[in-house]
Amino acid sequence: MITEEKITTSVEETEELGATVASQVRPGVVVAMHGELGSGKTTFMHGVAKQLGITGRVISPTFILMRSYVINSSEGQYLDRLYHLDLYRLSSEREIEEIGVLDLINDPKNLVFIEWAEKMGSLLPVKRIDVSFEYVDEKKRKITIRRK
Repeated sequence: MITEEKITTSVEETEELGATVASQVRPGVVVAMHGELGSGKTTFMHGVAKQLGITGRVISPTFILMRSYVINSSEGQYLDRLYHLDLYRLSSEREIEEIGVLDLINDPKNLVFIEWAEKMGSLLPVKRIDVSFEYVDEKKRKITIRRK
């Protein structure tokens, strides 16, 4: 396992880190995001989307569970869609299975980023990147990336 820790001091730095991670993710790897509300996950996703050539507005899927975007960048030669999931409102592995998360994960043309990924329990794939977000202060975030 490879672990790196970054302290970002602005929205732009958090977005840049998201872009960097997006450029390194390959088909079949899930990005599991962990962190409290307001810790930078959605800002990070802005950078992911930008890196993937997504020009539409990227907002948290907290109330609808999932958002899907067409990938328009060179990464698109291997990937078709970015899925941004937020499992905050789910309470069981059964609910996660019922909304089709495993189908999304198992399609190699999808890139899947999951907020509150710990809610997946035993369903969370071993082959993944864990990104943990910690709120340091109004502008600073501690972001830890673990590649398995």
